[in-house]
Amino acid sequence: MAETNDKAFFSTLIGAICPVCSHTVAVPFYSGGMQTLATLGWPRSTADAKAMPRHPQDFVQCPACSHVWNRSFLYDAIPYQNNPNRMYNRGGLWRGHLATTRDSLLAYLPEAPTVVEIGCGEGHFVRGMAEARRGAGRFIGFDPNASPETGRGVEFHARLFDPLVDMAAYAPDAVVIRHVLEHFSSPAALLEQLSWGAAILGKPCWLFAEVPCIDRVFETDRLADFFYEHASHFSTDSFHTLMARAGEVLELAHGYDREVVYAMVKLQVPAAMQQRAADSMAFSQRADTSRAIIRSQLDQLAASGAKVAIWGGTGKAAAFIHQFVTDEQCFSLVVDSDPEKAGTFVPGSGQEIKFRDVLKGVAVDVVIIPTQWRARDIMAEMEREGIRPGRVLIEHRGALVDFVQGEHPY
Repeated sequence: MAETNDKAFFSTLIGAICPVCSHTVAVPFYSGGMQTLATLGWPRSTADAKAMPRHPQDFVQCPACSHVWNRSFLYDAIPYQNNPNRMYNRGGLWRGHLATTRDSLLAYLPEAPTVVEIGCGEGHFVRGMAEARRGAGRFIGFDPNASPETGRGVEFHARLFDPLVDMAAYAPDAVVIRHVLEHFSSPAALLEQLSWGAAILGKPCWLFAEVPCIDRVFETDRLADFFYEHASHFSTDSFHTLMARAGEVLELAHGYDREVVYAMVKLQVPAAMQQRAADSMAFSQRADTSRAIIRSQLDQLAASGAKVAIWGGTGKAAAFIHQFVTDEQCFSLVVDSDPEKAGTFVPGSGQEIKFRDVLKGVAVDVVIIPTQWRARDIMAEMEREGIRPGRVLIEHRGALVDFVQGEHPY
């Protein structure tokens, strides 16, 4: 397709975040009007069927990764807890596809693996894996709906799988997600959380994922693929993009005459991202310690009876007061270089902000400057205006330090 400069075309573009690659511009793809559920409504009569609620089919496509999704989809409109998501297909070709993909996955696993299937439905796939290993290993299914067949021969939990909790709890060798991701409005969130959950296991963990493939829709313009329960429609390209967010894609192929696309992925989080997460956790721990130390220092200043002024009452100075000041009465003197702020009040804590000249008539023992990078300018301003406090303190490396005598980069 040639590039277009048609203004009418660009006027149809939609601001929407792609659930696969996070691109922020989408193109209208298919507007199917208001339709009832197609697979999970299960009406019991003609009247019930006609009275079913209707939901918008508002499909758009990502021009970056080619993913198609219903931007008006609401997960809570689907009664997953009441009705199972049955995928009835006992055809020979389909059974052959199931056997092929099952054996392909088992080839990656130890003799007695732990396998988790997310959205296992009736459990036939994970049960087939258990039967193939003749009871050696642990095979677990998760699904918010339980049918009479679901728990037969496997361990079953009638709930959603929580990757950040359950990966550590069950320590699987493999996670299976078959014909589930197309029901999610945010499939990337599940896969990225699986990767982080696998990162703490200390052993390889494989993901086998499979979804319907929309490639033939582009080729044939067929519309029966589109119904409300399928929020996402994956092309080969968009599926590969999604899988790459989970780890190393070792295999990506089509099955059932190109109607499905599946992948084998080694779940992993890049080392740089893991290091960034570790650094973040370390900062969080240091921040807790720092807040306790600085609060203690301020409490000691208050107990000593020292006259203290805080220079600045909005922005980062207000943030300093929010973080560290536990007794506003003991730190009631707040000044600012900006005369227009005089007479206003510190957000949240309520001290009146006074113009800096108030310090010309008040002897202060300590001035605290929360905005360290402005401290030299403020020191010069105080010197110029004849304001000479006993000490000037700034926050640095988790404590209040003397600006003149202490070590800091400012």
